Amino acid sequence: MAASLRVEDYGRRLTRAARAAEVAGLAGMIVTPGPLMVWLCGYTPARFRGLMTALVVTAQGQPRLLVPADEEAVAEQAAGAGALSVAAWADGADPYGLLAKWLGQEGRYGVSDMTWARDLLALQRAAPGTSYLAVTEALPMLRAVKDTFEVERLAAAAAASDAAYEAVLGLRFAGRRESEVAVDVTRLLAENGHEVVAFAVVGSGPNGADPRHEAGERVIGSGDMVVLDFAGLRDGYGSDTGRTVRVGPPSPEERKVHGVVREAQQAAFEAVRPGAACQEIDRAARRVIKAAGYGEYFTHRTGRGIGALTHEPPYLVEGEQLPLVPGMCFSIEPGIYLPGRFGVRIGDIVTCTETGGRWLNASDRALGAVE
Repeated sequence: MAASLRVEDYGRRLTRAARAAEVAGLAGMIVTPGPLMVWLCGYTPARFRGLMTALVVTAQGQPRLLVPADEEAVAEQAAGAGALSVAAWADGADPYGLLAKWLGQEGRYGVSDMTWARDLLALQRAAPGTSYLAVTEALPMLRAVKDTFEVERLAAAAAASDAAYEAVLGLRFAGRRESEVAVDVTRLLAENGHEVVAFAVVGSGPNGADPRHEAGERVIGSGDMVVLDFAGLRDGYGSDTGRTVRVGPPSPEERKVHGVVREAQQAAFEAVRPGAACQEIDRAARRVIKAAGYGEYFTHRTGRGIGALTHEPPYLVEGEQLPLVPGMCFSIEPGIYLPGRFGVRIGDIVTCTETGGRWLNASDRALGAVE
């Protein structure tokens, strides 16, 4: 298990966020409860109450966290509380007016994506000279480069997901509905330390040819290829694993298609290096699949970033010229989807290092055999 973050670690994150906002031409950031608040100061409200809670980060002055009065003591115990000041508002007071005083009457601010419209509209009324932009639009790369602590957490989440997959291979598939297998996958992720399961895709036979299929009522039969894709959060950091299994021995074509996808994933992994554009990783996978004659059946991007969320920047897709930087963590998950027949996907988490890519997942990428 990775060591806990120290107050100074949160201080560095807050400073980094303030500088990034300033470089982006923003007066600062307003962060409401969610993954970004946890990342910046380690605070999560004890329960959802719909009461205004916000972290304000600006280039000038100490970061400030505004909380309801009865949550002040809890907020002051947050892991990063020593790197900011905590202020409270009592029932009957106007938290938006207090925030407006902190912000001033003018300026453009980044706002975390999970901010309620009610709160943003009230803040606009309190400070009509201010304007706002979503943080993911203004600062898409703020959390993209992970520190050692985060990479360790992601590696632990990947190992837990690997353990869940090993257990999945022992499940009975034939004669059961996709949804029933998905329940088992969800349970196995939880048993391996995941607090949250984001999704558990089970696509059998022709359903596996739909990359957006989740888990339905189709009964899995002998001879089916089954696409599995499951993700969640463990200790606040994401996992995402994609594998394909077969109920019974595969046909030569199924084995071939799986081999092409596996080769494409390896080619994408080998393209990972500092300075490589994100689109180059996508192109590397796509070249292999196209050369094998299946180019039109690879219908989604090769991967996307992962961290405190299972989906976040950067995105490994054509047109994304952002260069890879050591510490970036992302999925590499190419696939081939033959309409009406079957699909194949293989997905793992990778981090960019100074010398290239490093797999965080270690479970077998071969075509899995299940009963």
